[in-house]
Amino acid sequence: MARKSINIRNSCSIKKRMTNMPKLLAFVDIFVESPEMDTVLSSLAQLNHLEELYEVTGEFDIVTLVSAQDIEEFRDILKNKIMKIKGVKSTVSSIVLKTHKGPKCEENDKQLTL
Repeated sequence: MARKSINIRNSCSIKKRMTNMPKLLAFVDIFVESPEMDTVLSSLAQLNHLEELYEVTGEFDIVTLVSAQDIEEFRDILKNKIMKIKGVKSTVSSIVLKTHKGPKCEENDKQLTL
């Protein structure tokens, strides 16, 4: 069977559906007890649903990008995994509504092979 290549504009949402990517992305900002920073970072790095993990300056200590299939799975990850890590004081979450640019959304006008 021959493969077809087509151009897709604004293809992020289409590619997301076609590749079975998680349906929910959320930035989770984490406040950490200072002496536990290395332990928290190490524990977070082991979680499957963490797409990105950053130690940062500013209001928060750590910023993560979490993926989940739905809001229930996200709640479970937050409540039963992230918040259970020794040294995590609190979190602030922001659900991604739409990705316009970035590693989770490839540039427009890329070739997609079907």
